[in-house]
Amino acid sequence: MTEQRVYIRYPEAGDATELTGMYLRNREFFEEHSPEISGDFYTEEYQRDKLAQYEEFRAADERYDFLVIHKADRRIIGTVSLSFVVRGPLQSCMIGYSLDKDYNGKGYMTEAVQQVVRYAFEELKFHRITGEASPDNPGSIRVLENAGFHKEGIARLNVKIRGVWKDHQILAIINPADIS
Repeated sequence: MTEQRVYIRYPEAGDATELTGMYLRNREFFEEHSPEISGDFYTEEYQRDKLAQYEEFRAADERYDFLVIHKADRRIIGTVSLSFVVRGPLQSCMIGYSLDKDYNGKGYMTEAVQQVVRYAFEELKFHRITGEASPDNPGSIRVLENAGFHKEGIARLNVKIRGVWKDHQILAIINPADIS
């Protein structure tokens, strides 16, 4: 097994400045494949408020947010979230992520997604995790496939991006402990 080059951790209040900087540097890049984001998102105040909410979401078992940290320089290079948490008979959630464009194409996000998936299955006891990516974003689909997700189909006109409804590839992974 190769040594991990990134690690994940829960965000802390002191991360707001660095996180805001990452989002600002990557604003145009992220908005190519993301739903419309308000301008406030790119302010430190907004990020501070979100970081405080993340702790509440975790405590309520509603959402889990992680930072992706580059081991070599300890910089925040991305985020991964588990949202749309459903317990009971489904035990499922949806994964989403973003990675600083300067670190794209090097396998960092695949490593981070694998770590989050392992945590989701082993610690949070999810049965199934879904992910969605635009067919216009093959790198994102590759991240999920390389992390063990399998294609399930296309959600037609699923997400509005830059004012246009776009299809999304649906991928999923099942907890290996639940497969007999």
